Amino acid sequence: MIEARAVSKSYAGKKVIDAVSTRIQPGSITSFIGPNGAGKSTLLSMMTRLMAVDEGEVLVEGKPVSAWDSKELAKKLSILKQANHINVRLTVRELVSFGRFPYSQGRLRKEDWARVDEAIAYMELGPMQHKYLDELSGGQKQRAFIAMVVAQDTEYIFLDEPLNNLDMKHAVGIMRVLRRLVDERGKTVVLVIHDVNFASFHSDRIVALKDGRVIAEGATDEILTQEVLLELYGMDVPIEIVDGKRVCVYFG
Repeated sequence: MIEARAVSKSYAGKKVIDAVSTRIQPGSITSFIGPNGAGKSTLLSMMTRLMAVDEGEVLVEGKPVSAWDSKELAKKLSILKQANHINVRLTVRELVSFGRFPYSQGRLRKEDWARVDEAIAYMELGPMQHKYLDELSGGQKQRAFIAMVVAQDTEYIFLDEPLNNLDMKHAVGIMRVLRRLVDERGKTVVLVIHDVNFASFHSDRIVALKDGRVIAEGATDEILTQEVLLELYGMDVPIEIVDGKRVCVYFG
């Protein structure tokens, strides 16, 4: 389990995360939702040690995240940030191999390459594995980065807006893959997401943030209500039920 206990973070004297406490349930998809500036990405970064907390603590398997050895932590959790800038020209296969660094330190063995091949196949990237990243579409490139995370083979996977700038087909494909990672491989996925309907259809739990605080968290059906959405976004959002899932009709 990963747990945040009363964590806070400030920038220029302003708290962007204010005494937030939450637990990530193993074997589930948890979505962080909320308006821009709610602190979703900051919370994600603190929970993965990309960013230090100002107050409070984050525990990974009961141990403060700050106390973990970097290589061991990289075998326990992985993170894919919203912006992934790579300054060298890489093929898909080369990128995916980076996921094995915590185990191989850059000297990949036979078993590491087997994990790379498995991740490429899992993300259906075989036909393009020798293409360079700059030759791919946005959706293909995102699949390649997620394949790198799959190759890292961590129990916890954190993703910051993985659907950003993707069309409907690729966004649905990414969410289905994340669902499969949980259902088939027992992974725990935590993501920042803006589209509440994707959160509704694919998440087990939701953490709703506004102004650096958690205003609601729990099972998806419990959180995606008109009352919570009104408090969260300041909009009265009608909700319909489609295939047993809540669809938020906010387009009008």
